[in-house]
Amino acid sequence: MATDKELTDFLRSVERRAFKRTVYAVRDDDAALDIVQDAMIRLAEKYADHAAAEWPMLFQRILSNATMDWFRRQRVRNAVMQNLSDFEADHDDGGDFDLLETLEVADGVLGTESAAETVSRAQILQLIESEVQRLPTRQREAFLLRYWEELDVAETALVMGCSEGSVKTHCSRAVHALAAALRAQGIPS
Repeated sequence: MATDKELTDFLRSVERRAFKRTVYAVRDDDAALDIVQDAMIRLAEKYADHAAAEWPMLFQRILSNATMDWFRRQRVRNAVMQNLSDFEADHDDGGDFDLLETLEVADGVLGTESAAETVSRAQILQLIESEVQRLPTRQREAFLLRYWEELDVAETALVMGCSEGSVKTHCSRAVHALAAALRAQGIPS
């Protein structure tokens, strides 16, 4: 049986990657944070008594299920709820200004690289992230599990609920699509 400290350490070790993976899937930072937190709570509530070696696979499966649940809820909400903006009064200022949308916090800290190198690196990373987001859902999921979460083919197949051959196919197609998209943008692969 694992200790509370082991569980806490495990959750700390996966939180950033899980968040990034979920943001790629749902394309909403707030929703991704909620999904990851729910997955962590489920793991802690239902599987804390399992061996620590089982947690990575359990967590990935819980996270995948939580993401799918979010998509199902969104589909139901969109079908049932009307767009509230139809009922809002027109503003005389001519636009919807949201101060929070205009503020952005710098993610990195300037190091020894030049400003041009920092900007170039940030632009390339942003381009890669946007190309990953454009991948079909199953390709993106396989790619992120294999190369971001560093799961092997068997573990990825288990998390995705498909065969190992399907994982290999999805990963191959994702890598080829990303390489072609980046070459088209002038970034050598």
